[in-house]
Amino acid sequence: MTYTARRQAFYDIAHSTADPEKTPYLVAAWQHIVGHEYGAEEFATAYVDFVKKWDWDWVKINPRAVYYSEAWGSTYDPEHYDGYVIPRKVSDALQHPEDLDHIVRLSIDEENTFHESYEAAKLIREQLQDRGVIQTVFSPLSVLLQLGDLPLYPGDEYATPTTTREEVFSDPARVKTALQNIAETLADYAARLVTPVEQGGAGLDGIFYAVTGTVSHGFFTREQYNEYSKPYDELIIRAIREANPDAVVLLHTCREDSHPDWFADLADVIHWDQFLPGNPQVDEHIGAVPVGGANFTKFAGDDRVDVEGVREQLAETIAARKGHPFLLAPSCTVPTPATDAALEELTKVQRVK
Repeated sequence: MTYTARRQAFYDIAHSTADPEKTPYLVAAWQHIVGHEYGAEEFATAYVDFVKKWDWDWVKINPRAVYYSEAWGSTYDPEHYDGYVIPRKVSDALQHPEDLDHIVRLSIDEENTFHESYEAAKLIREQLQDRGVIQTVFSPLSVLLQLGDLPLYPGDEYATPTTTREEVFSDPARVKTALQNIAETLADYAARLVTPVEQGGAGLDGIFYAVTGTVSHGFFTREQYNEYSKPYDELIIRAIREANPDAVVLLHTCREDSHPDWFADLADVIHWDQFLPGNPQVDEHIGAVPVGGANFTKFAGDDRVDVEGVREQLAETIAARKGHPFLLAPSCTVPTPATDAALEELTKVQRVK
C-alpha cells in the first residue's frame, strides 16, 4: 500500500528509518473531548474536528478514559464530569476481592463499550487517511485497578475506591486469572484495530499502549511489574505484532520516576514526561524512539497557561533531538479546556504536509 508522505513518515520515524533532514519530527496533541465522549459517531465527529482544526501530523485517539471499566461493569454518569475529564462514578465493578471472579474474557463483537470504541476508531481512520492514527489501550493492570477505582499512580486524588489494593491482591492466583482475562480481551481488541481494512480490521497504524502511572515512584516495584503487568503487556503486544507486523507500538508511562527504559524491549516508541523528576531527558538513549515536546500543564485553559514556556520548551526539545527523528507532542494529555494560543505553538513548528 502506498501512503501519503505524512502517513509514511509516521512509520519511518517509529521504525527508525526516517531521514533526519527530510523529517526530523511529526507533531500531535490529544485531549478529552468532554461532552462528546459517548456514541461512536458523536465521538468520532468531534475528534476528527479537533484533529482537523489543528491539522496534527499524527493522531492519538483519546477516548473516554473509563471505557475499559465500563466494559466489565463499572458505571458512570455521562452527563456529569464535575469539572474533571472523567464522568462521575456511580458504582465500581470491583468492590470486594470475590468480584475478581466476574472479570471474564469478553467478546469485542458483543460487548457494547469495546464495540462502540472500535466503531469510533474505524470512523476516525476513514476520515483521516493521510496521517498515522493510533488508538489508546490501557494495560491490564491499569484496567484492573480502574475497575475498583484504585489509584493508578502515587497520590491519585481522584480515586475513591470501595476496596483496597491490599485486599484485591491478597489472592495472587485470583488476580492473575482476572488479568489474563482482561489481557485476552484487550489483545483481541487491539489486534482487530490494527488489522488492515481489506482483512476485516479497522486499519489503524498502531496502538498507544498506556501502563499509566503503575511504575511511578515504585508504585509497583520492578519485581511486582514483572509479575503483575509485563506478562500481560507482552501478550497484547504480541497479538498486535501478529495481526500487523508493521503496526506501531507507542508505549506511555506516566508521572515521575516512570522508568521508560523498562519498556524498550516492548515498544517502538515511548512517551514519558521529560519534565518530571526522576525521568530521563528527551535526548537520552533508552532503546526506543521518544515522544517529547513541552510540559502539558503549560497548555491549560486558565491562568496556569504559559505560551512563552511552550515555545521555549518546543525549541529546546527540537534542538536536543537534532539529527535524531522523533515524535513531538506535549508530555501528557493537554487539559480540557486548553488555550488555543498554546496549541498554536505546536502548529508553528510543523514540517511535513
